[in-house]
Amino acid sequence: MKYISSGNSYTVFDTPLGVKLGVLICYDNNIFENVRMTALLGADILLAPHQTGGTNSVSPYGMKPIDVSLWKNRENNPRAIQDAFKGPNGRGWLMRWLPSRAHDNGLFILFSNGVGEDDGEVRTGNAMIIDPYGRIIKETWKARDEMVVADLDLALLDNCTGRRWLRARRPGLYRPLTVVTGREVDPIKARFS
Repeated sequence: MKYISSGNSYTVFDTPLGVKLGVLICYDNNIFENVRMTALLGADILLAPHQTGGTNSVSPYGMKPIDVSLWKNRENNPRAIQDAFKGPNGRGWLMRWLPSRAHDNGLFILFSNGVGEDDGEVRTGNAMIIDPYGRIIKETWKARDEMVVADLDLALLDNCTGRRWLRARRPGLYRPLTVVTGREVDPIKARFS
């Protein structure tokens, strides 16, 4: 991982449309505190570019590789690769955690992802747009480059569950979250061990 290093700040910025965008890249979205901090900094929409799917997680119930031969044979058997993309190592994996990031933090998530073979692994695409209730507005599981587009109803932000929960926070109780326990490791080491 010589080309990757940990950041030390969050990216949230205003737009001419009056909404704030936040950006968290790939694995950063897995750490739920990162999404929470982005929401606390005012993000209405989280841009979440990824390069994931079909990787070999060390967790016994985590994501597993998709057979590269399915990708290579996608023209002859499109059903097999689409089933893999919709299955537990593609969409199924994302559905375990991604909608909850939107719901719990009261923001829209624009999830993009590479598709196809990448360094011996198959990236699953599964681009999707998620509303602040964790509902999928638009998505794709096609075995090709495909863009998803949707109109966002920004009125959903005002009273969505996650925004109400953010207002109900009790930060005084959370001080232990910022105390070093001694069990922390570099995020790259945590991901691969």
